[in-house]
This record gives sequence, C-alpha cells and structure tokens, in this order.
Amino acid sequence: MMRAALTSALIAACGPLWAFDVPSGQAVDLQEVLIDDTSGTSMVRFRFLAPAIAREGGTMTYADSAPDIEELCARVVIPYIAEYALTPQIVVISLADRAVEFGQPDPDATQFFDAFRIEGDTCIWEAF
Repeated sequence: MMRAALTSALIAACGPLWAFDVPSGQAVDLQEVLIDDTSGTSMVRFRFLAPAIAREGGTMTYADSAPDIEELCARVVIPYIAEYALTPQIVVISLADRAVEFGQPDPDATQFFDAFRIEGDTCIWEAF
C-alpha cells in the first residue's frame, strides 16, 4: 500500500508519467499505478488518461478503446509487474477522460475499465 500512495503523490505533483502509442492512435498517458490487497485479493490498478473518450467532444468509444486496453496490458502491465516482482491475482486497467481521484465519484467523467488475469506473458480478460 505504501508504494501505491507514494506513486499517487508523485504523479499528482508531476502530472502524467508516460505517454503511450496505442492501436487507435488516441493520446493515452499513465496517471497512476495503485497496488491494493486490502480486500483479500491482490490487485494492481493501472489508471490512464485518455481525453478522447469524453462523452462531450470525444471521438473514441469503448469499442475503439478496447484494443488499446489490451495493448496496454501486454506492453505496460506485464513488464511492470515483472520489474517489480508483483504477483497480482487481478489487474484492472482503466481509461478516463480526466484525472479523477481514486474512489471519488465524478459523474461528468467518462471511464472504461477492464480486468485481466496474468498468466506468464499473457493478459487474459476477466469479466467483472
């Protein structure tokens, strides 16, 4: 938990950590990585900013963004959890059109979520 809190604090101070190229071509930046085992399930959340998914003025739908989420899992999540020797039971990847504090409601925000189980070097989609 300490690592997640530190990561969030650094990102809040500095803005997005990294920008990524994704299949759709939309702009995607890493907002934060949160490590959570408070529910008894080891979970790592990767939260990305994707302004193009906004309801008003956005150009990307969930269908457009789903391949991006899968690509982020393969290219970002798998190397990250290997580098930090994490063994999450579930990985959640979210895209949001704006920065939203984790756990705080924002009815104006558009957010897409997908969950994955990691087996070796493979992301396996998990239905919520």
